[in-house]
Amino acid sequence: MTYDYDLFVIGAGSGGVRASRIAAQLGARVAIAEDTFYGGTCVNVGCVPKKLFAYASEFEKVNKLAQDFGWQVSGVEFDWPTLRDNKTREIKRLNGVYERILSNAGVEIIQGHAKIVDPHTIEINNAKIRAERILVAVGGKPNTPQFPGAEFTFNSDQAFYLDALPKSVVIQGGGYIAVEFASIFNGLGCEVELLYRGAKFLRGFDEEVRDFVATQLQNAGIRLTFNTDIEKIEKDESGRLIVNCTNDYTVKTDAVFTAIGRKPRTENLGLENTAVKLGDKGEIKVNEEFQTDEPSIYALGDVIGRVELTPVALAEGMSLAKHLFNGEKIELDYRNIATAVFCQPNIATVGSTEADLQEQGLPYKTYRSSFRALKHTLGNSQEKMLMKLLVDENTDKILGAHMVGPDAGELIQGIAIAMQAGATKKIFDSTIGIHPTAAEEFVTMRESAEPYSSSD
Repeated sequence: MTYDYDLFVIGAGSGGVRASRIAAQLGARVAIAEDTFYGGTCVNVGCVPKKLFAYASEFEKVNKLAQDFGWQVSGVEFDWPTLRDNKTREIKRLNGVYERILSNAGVEIIQGHAKIVDPHTIEINNAKIRAERILVAVGGKPNTPQFPGAEFTFNSDQAFYLDALPKSVVIQGGGYIAVEFASIFNGLGCEVELLYRGAKFLRGFDEEVRDFVATQLQNAGIRLTFNTDIEKIEKDESGRLIVNCTNDYTVKTDAVFTAIGRKPRTENLGLENTAVKLGDKGEIKVNEEFQTDEPSIYALGDVIGRVELTPVALAEGMSLAKHLFNGEKIELDYRNIATAVFCQPNIATVGSTEADLQEQGLPYKTYRSSFRALKHTLGNSQEKMLMKLLVDENTDKILGAHMVGPDAGELIQGIAIAMQAGATKKIFDSTIGIHPTAAEEFVTMRESAEPYSSSD
């Protein structure tokens, strides 16, 4: 049978672009379809603009610290349109970079919405295209709240393009996006309250990290309201929002930001025309080789709901392309994937939590250090750092590393490499630290401590 392409990719995000480029470099005839922007969520409404906004949110704190070091700073003001528009300009530049990457690799780019007609046919821009294999890499999108007045809210896709910065904002959610934006809006000068229906935010993170970060955010002036959820939003005569919640709790605010999770972007793809199956959360079900129940159709990245991180989608895209067009075996290791939360202070973590190890019944030792960083000792800042290692009692291997503090992601990335290499606590102890740095704490914690016990 004759096909127009060896591989047709739907979605030019991180995973789709990587798979397309590698496949084309390996000699495959490849086309990619995108109906919005190149680079996907991460480049446009995720990791990149979020990190730029997180940087912006740090400067008020830096300004205060500067005064403790003798700098006389006055007349400092924040201008939202400058940040927003400079960010947009950088994102447009990155869109162009992604487009050039594809073009230079020989991938044909088709702008438009692609829909699968049958296992080998895609319809786009009123034309039908035949492909031997189809890869779905369309990512995800924010969940939409269903309560009355939901039209008054905005989400993470919209936050980067607000006409004006609100004076006050209520944030609904308890995941990393909610926590990050709580710090962002707080650092940019907004009055912030975070509402979460659970007893504690950042589910899945180490319990001690969750409690420690809650204290740090409260110390920064963010109000945390747990066991509470939004039931209805109304607008008063002045244009302010009245947020009616469970527990008969009501709060007035200028804006409501919702971060209640994300879901795979699988609607209107034509998957019903194939044997592709979806999971309970709408994710595309695939095997270990990213193949769906329809043999000619593959999927990867956020749309499969496995590990929803950009570096994971990149690794999956590269592995799949090499598997399909170079015969290489897919051997992805999803253990010890480091991740970061860019709140203030940052969180970074890799490996197991104490709860994980307790659930598995593995004997472990806990090493921790909590302290005020040297930079914060000249003034009144009460911001603290937390560093923590979890060690296998039998093998001495590092099973988990957790940190709360500035540049936590930069530090934990190196520790993730050590853990991947099988480093033991003895190796950490024999490593000479760099003084004075916060990072040296990871190689100077000698005495084990009791496992963490939450106050809840």
